[in-house]
Amino acid sequence: MGVVVIDGSTVRSFVEDEEQFKKTIDERFAALDLNNDGVLSRSELRKAFESMRLLESHFGVDVVTPPEELTNLYDSIFEKFDTDQSGSVDREEFRSEMKKIVLAIADGLGSCPITMALDDDEDNLLKKAADLEASKLEKKAS
Repeated sequence: MGVVVIDGSTVRSFVEDEEQFKKTIDERFAALDLNNDGVLSRSELRKAFESMRLLESHFGVDVVTPPEELTNLYDSIFEKFDTDQSGSVDREEFRSEMKKIVLAIADGLGSCPITMALDDDEDNLLKKAADLEASKLEKKAS
């Protein structure tokens, strides 16, 4: 288990490092593209969000959300990602929406640092942002 301390500038710096951000988001996209067809279907994107349990728990406590409400929420998320309304989310659409989401997190954090405890093997965008910041600080120190 590792502990990271981040604020909005850490997260924003991660997004601004276009090469690293693109690589990270592309890796996430590839992991979600279960059938390797180069696009995310509605069900692939839903499975990704279901695995995060963002809508089925509240501060770690399971909550009961009616299935039709969950379907409406997931459909709404998919429609937000599917900007060209093609019925699937391509890599560029995914990158664009993830960038907006991560920048919104940065704005929400502002200059107030937060401390996060994460599993060492956890593949988390905020952990990647903190790791990138740490590597930059190491380079400056040496």
